[in-house]
Amino acid sequence: MISAKKTPEKSRYPVHYLVWHNKHRQLEKELTDLESLDPRGRTPLHLAVTLGHLDCARVLLQQGADVSKENRNGWTVLQEAVSTRDPELVRLVLRYRDYQRTAKRLAGIPVLLERLRQAQDFYVEMKWEFTSWVPLVSRICPSDTYRVWKSGQCLRVDTTLTGFEQMTWQRGNRSFIFRGTDSSAEVMEVDHDRQLVFCETLCLGLLGAVQPSDEQVAARLSAPVVTTQLDTRNIAFERNKTGILGWRSEKTETVNGYEAKVYAASNVELITRTRTDHLSDQNKNKTKGGKTPLQNFLGIAEQHMGPNNGALVTQMSCPAVTNPAALTAEEYFNPGSSPTQRDIGHPCQLTTKTQRFKAKLWLCESHPLSLAEQVVPIIDLMAISNALFAKLRDFITLRLPPGFPIKIEIPLYHILNARITFSNLNGCEEGTGARTDNEVAVEGEGQRDAPRTDTPSPGSDSSSVSSSSSTNSPVRQAERQHEGGGGGPAAVRHTAESAGGRLRI
Repeated sequence: MISAKKTPEKSRYPVHYLVWHNKHRQLEKELTDLESLDPRGRTPLHLAVTLGHLDCARVLLQQGADVSKENRNGWTVLQEAVSTRDPELVRLVLRYRDYQRTAKRLAGIPVLLERLRQAQDFYVEMKWEFTSWVPLVSRICPSDTYRVWKSGQCLRVDTTLTGFEQMTWQRGNRSFIFRGTDSSAEVMEVDHDRQLVFCETLCLGLLGAVQPSDEQVAARLSAPVVTTQLDTRNIAFERNKTGILGWRSEKTETVNGYEAKVYAASNVELITRTRTDHLSDQNKNKTKGGKTPLQNFLGIAEQHMGPNNGALVTQMSCPAVTNPAALTAEEYFNPGSSPTQRDIGHPCQLTTKTQRFKAKLWLCESHPLSLAEQVVPIIDLMAISNALFAKLRDFITLRLPPGFPIKIEIPLYHILNARITFSNLNGCEEGTGARTDNEVAVEGEGQRDAPRTDTPSPGSDSSSVSSSSSTNSPVRQAERQHEGGGGGPAAVRHTAESAGGRLRI
């Protein structure tokens, strides 16, 4: 029972106080500030999830509480839900997390495309090379060249390396096409290997269409929670030197015909945190015994990588104790209490690994490309669904020394570095066969037969409308152009017929 007396914690934290007592019906009438923090750094949603109050969490999520917020210890709402071992709570939070993530992603695309429209058209290639000081890992590291065409509000990116997931490199012959208008945008992913086109538009589907599978929920509850963060708060840039003692000078190198100054970035820390308090002893042993040699070398695991390879786990751990210290509301909401001594939530079993790295940059002050106007919007668009671009974005958005970063070498994981080189601007380098920006034909204003698709499920990044095509279809034509090394963004023109959720080209 909640006392009718106006207590200090009830006055200062009315929403949190109702969540604490699991009064979800009263909570529906008291929703004022959904993102306010209590004395221990939790939002009302964080508090509801940590205490395992499913109904309160549902009310807050229905009213738009932000799932992506982190608590004082840097854990997200979903990660705290996993620690409770409650499958229904994990399913609920995962469902809204995916929906909010999709909404934010699609809402930001027109802004990025508008920024691109204001910049000059161009073609450029981004070569990604991965290196490691460990011989075994270095031998299996791939490389790839991302080919980028930009025309007006439209963008196409071709690649054969789609990411790094579950300790393996993900290969695929893909094209990502972003088409923007004044009020909307469409994203197309062309899978040339399987001859499929995946489409997303700004029209979000109903939340009811977003439903995580039992396998997704089970995988999160049976795998460690692993986060990898690049800490650049204390980063420092310094010019590299060349020569011998007494005759040393600042180092410059020529990269693809451009003279660049070489900088070293120090105090770059890679922090990996692994949380296992939600795992049963059986799952902990499986995680330890199921690592591949590459996983042992890297010392990390991809976030939420399950040891069962997607298989449904039927035996789950018993629910966690959410208030082991038996705190009262007065004790919890007391601003003078120390959260490190007694707190709510299952005791955290955490392993933290920190390694310090050096990054390297080649900066050209006379390069024709603009980092802020032309390159950053492209990296932002690709970072939506590509973890490699997300890590690159985190680095290049720092306060860099003057010049365009024509070449960058940054750490990705504990023993893995990525070297990104910008080259073949507007197809000017010999032997590439690339078109210039004037020859690039991106789908745009003159196209009448715009594709018509069903609204995709906003569940996960892979939720899209699948399509099939014949060998003579425009998708196959785009594939042949891509394989031939030339051709700008081929217009994947097709008439779509929606039938049972599938898109026929």
